[in-house]
Amino acid sequence: MKTLFCFGLGYSALSTARMISKAGWQIRGTVRSAGKAQALKPEGIDAVVFDGTGPGAEVAAKLAGCDAVLVSIAPGEDGDPALIHHGTDIAATKPKALIYLSTVGVYGNHDGAWVDEETPVAPRSERSIRRAAAEQAWLDFGAEHDLPVMVFRLSGIYGPGRSPFDKLRAGTARRIVKPGQMFNRIHVDDIAGAVFAGLRRPRAGVYNITDKEPAPPQDVVAHAAHLLGVPPPPEVAFEDAELSPMGRSFYGENKRVACAKAQRMLPWRLRYPTFRDGLEALLEAETASAN
Repeated sequence: MKTLFCFGLGYSALSTARMISKAGWQIRGTVRSAGKAQALKPEGIDAVVFDGTGPGAEVAAKLAGCDAVLVSIAPGEDGDPALIHHGTDIAATKPKALIYLSTVGVYGNHDGAWVDEETPVAPRSERSIRRAAAEQAWLDFGAEHDLPVMVFRLSGIYGPGRSPFDKLRAGTARRIVKPGQMFNRIHVDDIAGAVFAGLRRPRAGVYNITDKEPAPPQDVVAHAAHLLGVPPPPEVAFEDAELSPMGRSFYGENKRVACAKAQRMLPWRLRYPTFRDGLEALLEAETASAN
């Protein structure tokens, strides 16, 4: 049985781990609390505590013998906690694949133009600057230790419990309009599929993991409302939206992201190539679960 170790069993990594577990892999990883580790035990996930401030007491032992490593922890001011505190342990384990989950935010703003993996990074926000630095640190680590490190740059993540449907039902959905603004998205199941493809055919490098149809954010909310059969929220001009600094920073980056390389090299196929495909599948699953 093959084993995957996940640094940070958050939303995307946990969804990925569950899918890979169904394919017969054993899952180990880290969480931030003993309570969450205990909660994952019934699923067969062997989790230990690692808060990123120092080495995790049980991490090295759990890493030993693992076939692959998935890193899904946000970097801090000093860099990636997994690399800082457990880089030596990872190198000793010699995984056959190491995947680092990053963000398309490292490309910065391109005024709606297309970008791909050949586009130079130009991060603007502090979080994206840290991500770009962490990406390079992992790639350098892979080169130093002869490990196939893959950087997956993710676009806006949605899925069960994190979709426009949830905001529409809660009354918090907004249709903010900034002319020309485009975002890509990625269904969490497609992230899982990309990771599994990378584990089966590790090829070092950088890959965009995103859907094929960048779209204005207000269109996504409107389509979700249509699927639910409810009126969409009124449009609000970006200048009048009173967004948080983080919210405004997202709108400061406008680009279309291409994903041809990942589909060619891994290989990987999108289950949900557009936001419409993903939202319709989510609603079908919710309806089936309710019945």
